[in-house]
Amino acid sequence: MKKVGKPVPSFDKLEKLAQAFRAADPPVVDFTNTEIAFADKNNRELKKTAWLFRLMNNPTLVSLGSKLAMVAVKLRLPFFEAIVKNTIFEQFCGGTTLLESQPSIDRLYSNGVFSVLDYGAEGKATEEDFNLTMNENIRAIEFASRHQGIAVVSTKITGLARFGLLEKITKGESLTETDKREYKNVLKRVDSIAFHAAQKGVGLYIDAEETWIQDAIDHIANQMMKRYNKEKVIVFNTFQLYRTDRLAYLMSSFDKAQKEGYRLGAKLVRGAYMDKERDRAAELGYPSPIQPSKQATDHDFNLALRFCIENYEKMACCNATHNAESNRLFAEWIALKNIPHDHPHLQFCQLYGMSDNITFNLASAGYNVAKYLVYGQVRDVVPYLIRRTQENTSITGDMSRELSFIVKEVKRRGL
Repeated sequence: MKKVGKPVPSFDKLEKLAQAFRAADPPVVDFTNTEIAFADKNNRELKKTAWLFRLMNNPTLVSLGSKLAMVAVKLRLPFFEAIVKNTIFEQFCGGTTLLESQPSIDRLYSNGVFSVLDYGAEGKATEEDFNLTMNENIRAIEFASRHQGIAVVSTKITGLARFGLLEKITKGESLTETDKREYKNVLKRVDSIAFHAAQKGVGLYIDAEETWIQDAIDHIANQMMKRYNKEKVIVFNTFQLYRTDRLAYLMSSFDKAQKEGYRLGAKLVRGAYMDKERDRAAELGYPSPIQPSKQATDHDFNLALRFCIENYEKMACCNATHNAESNRLFAEWIALKNIPHDHPHLQFCQLYGMSDNITFNLASAGYNVAKYLVYGQVRDVVPYLIRRTQENTSITGDMSRELSFIVKEVKRRGL
């Protein structure tokens, strides 16, 4: 593969460069400081969070609860929504509406943490639904433009387009006249969102999705970046580094942006569809697009971060991970290169309600960090909430990483 951008040093060399920062007193950033991590929670809130994470640490309870939740959503049971809203919804979502999310946004910003607005409705399939999602995204952009604490609005292309159409485009199949009209409407919807984002100076993250529709999403994201990232980075594509081909694609995307006169926006994640991807590859008999090991994913992810730092003046990057090591390395490398900690091209991001030890300690150290703040009606965000509870479940019965930090702070306060 030919080199593009500035060369990426080997990971081993980078590790040696960062040794001095790890030995520093105080360190560049300390993710074990629970006093800072939970400073915005009073004792009652902290104890409620500990109770909730203990429940989520029970695999049997989470499995049963997830199944019951989907049934309750279909039956529209009112008591179920009330229970969810006062427990896991309150933990992982900002509110049911933008206005209801305002206190969470203000609270985060008072602690130096920005918000990324994410309308959480999923599984939509009609033109009417797609237009409603478009309008909600535009409404979120207008809302963000009036609030200093909101940095970015996030969107999913599958909230704006039919999955089957995206799959057909990715496969390179011929489109019917109906398909072409449908796709034209998709582009209009995405362009309308990106146009409003550019007009209001609000960032726009386009999420990555399954590999068998991702080429269509990449094409749309590249079109929007070429159109709206001429002077500053507005639109970001998302790169899932648990895919074997994404490090090379990140570099080629940067090269393409340089040649075509726009700035690349890159949100880096590990990925969200690993089991589904491997199962589909096995079923259909093609090589899995997923890295063979966690170590391989970590290696590519950290090299991707380094590539972005080496080229930060010509592109913008969001390090969107809950991995403490990757966040530590990113913070150390920014310090190592004497880049301002709050440089707008170098961002950190974690999900609301998770990894507060990372988010708030980064904010305390002056870094540009945000929380992904999902909002929407309870019944619409249940699939998202189920994924969050499953992520925090410990199969071995040991305390999850999240719970261990919460318990540490409970003990520190003597509760």
